[in-house]
Amino acid sequence: MALKLYTNSFSRGVVVDWLLIELGIECERIEVAFQTEMKAPEYLKINPFGKVPVLVDGDVVVYELDAICAYLADKFADKGLAPALNDPKRGVYYRWLFFISGPWEAASTNKMLGVEVKPDQKGSVGYGDYQDAYNAFVQGLNEVDPYLCGEQFTAADVTVAAMLFWQLKMGDIQSHPAIEHYLANIKQRPSYQKFAEFFSNA
Repeated sequence: MALKLYTNSFSRGVVVDWLLIELGIECERIEVAFQTEMKAPEYLKINPFGKVPVLVDGDVVVYELDAICAYLADKFADKGLAPALNDPKRGVYYRWLFFISGPWEAASTNKMLGVEVKPDQKGSVGYGDYQDAYNAFVQGLNEVDPYLCGEQFTAADVTVAAMLFWQLKMGDIQSHPAIEHYLANIKQRPSYQKFAEFFSNA
């Protein structure tokens, strides 16, 4: 049964498109309009959040961007976009996938909304404060070359790089030599060229 991707060309669904190119697989794209179609009862049965992207693989429904990317990388394991389960790099792979969708997403969103974590609240917040999360991000990128899992390009690179490209474009993150070095490597991949315009000015 063919894969179906419910998406919008101006959403994070573009990140899944990027991964699909890296995987070299076909997927039926179903464009969903913001606010109207995404909030329709039929669509809310697929994703109660009323957002995209959503991947449907037969009876399996996956939403949340990083979950979709991880699912696809494992489903098409022969494409090499995820370290094998018994590969030590699998731990690094998981760490980056969950960092970008967990601590970093939360820290970035709170910063954008003007939510400031007070010093006495840091122990109750998973990421500490924004500066803690940023420092951890940069420290991690200082240790990778050329990709997050060394020589192996993975789905985690797609999600992390996409976040960085977008945040740089929007001015939501301060650049750093470690970020620039990492993204310079990503820009060398042929698949990136198809999305360079989307991430322009990054």
